[in-house]
Amino acid sequence: MTDVLKVVSTFQFSPTSQAILREAAQAEVTCITNSEAFLTHLQDADILCSYWIPENWRNLAPRLRWFQCAGAGIDGLETTGILQADSGVMVTTAVGIHGVTIGEYVFGSMLMFNRTWPEMVRLQERNIWPRSANWYKLGGRELDNQTIGIVGLGSIGRRVAHLAKAFGMHVLATRRSLAPNEQEPNVDRLYPIAQLHDMLRECDYVVLAVPLTPETEHLIGEAELRSMRSHTYLVNVARGKVIDEKMLIRALKEGWIAGAGLDVTEEEPLPADSPLYTLPNVILTPHISGVSVRYDERLTEIFATNLRRYRADQPLHNRYDPQRGY
Repeated sequence: MTDVLKVVSTFQFSPTSQAILREAAQAEVTCITNSEAFLTHLQDADILCSYWIPENWRNLAPRLRWFQCAGAGIDGLETTGILQADSGVMVTTAVGIHGVTIGEYVFGSMLMFNRTWPEMVRLQERNIWPRSANWYKLGGRELDNQTIGIVGLGSIGRRVAHLAKAFGMHVLATRRSLAPNEQEPNVDRLYPIAQLHDMLRECDYVVLAVPLTPETEHLIGEAELRSMRSHTYLVNVARGKVIDEKMLIRALKEGWIAGAGLDVTEEEPLPADSPLYTLPNVILTPHISGVSVRYDERLTEIFATNLRRYRADQPLHNRYDPQRGY
């Protein structure tokens, strides 16, 4: 790849990161700050790094050959056509960027639930000092010697497994495809997705970390929720549509499971009248589990590596596969 590349980004890389990317691309990397400049620069762009792209990108970006998604999930690009095999544009993701941050979030949510931390904060705000934990049903669950089930063993799932072992947990996990006798570091037992119910029956905690595809939409419905134990805590850091939300609300109200930590919901922003806001056994956050002060640094490393590979005509990392859907 010898031609001078035109690289455009809607992600605002720091000056230090821009210097790294400039070296990797052997070209300027233009970081766009407004829509007018975006439309102007897109006309000549060979490479775009962004979370999104306009629906009419074919007209706006006739030279585009590679789209580096600034995030790990690409389900938001479905309607644009850029993910189609015949789009003429390579799409790569930032898979791997969230492992550390979301792994810590998962255990933050589990520990908050175990210690009834949201309720303790509410008591503090009311200037109440409970004389006994029993007075306000303040919890004391432990992670040690408990079983965690990880649905989706990608970079996030592997990080969760690693941390779970540090807490002394038994680790189960599902894989989309599983070879006979296959093993995975930090995982005590692997299940094919067809045996999801068998795994769920064994779990004290369940973590959802799968990409959203036609196969994983409403992967967790009534049958799956009823397969879980009444003391199971469910954490979703995947996508809201991986769970049948109406069934989840029912399960939480009727006690099929003990609680849920939700960073994602079927509709975002979550409507103000959703019961999820007020259910006492829900810890709710606004899709921020991947936020990190090191995001710029990690995205730069991913993008720079691929820029060097692109210039050397080498296969790109994290390339989207239309057959898999991620």
